[in-house]
Amino acid sequence: MRPLYLIINLPKTLYTSTLAHHGIEISLAQRGCPWENGHAERLIRTLKEEEVHLNDYEDITEARARIGHFITQVYNQKRPHSALEYLTPVKFEQKNLS
Repeated sequence: MRPLYLIINLPKTLYTSTLAHHGIEISLAQRGCPWENGHAERLIRTLKEEEVHLNDYEDITEARARIGHFITQVYNQKRPHSALEYLTPVKFEQKNLS
């Protein structure tokens, strides 16, 4: 499968057909109603506060690499989440799947 950043930059029809092909149902908040998508809004806020606003990236390649690292290695591996009983996503998954 293509990396996420490549899929996001696909034309809308190709993007939606790719999601449908993989059995992914699309769910979007209505325009102007960010509270309908609170989890994604919180992720974006955290990403901006804890990664993007603290760094001056040399170019888009560095930005993609650093943001990808933050999401996979920090946000998912090390950062506790209040919605997950203050566990990291990895620890929450281990606790609930074992």
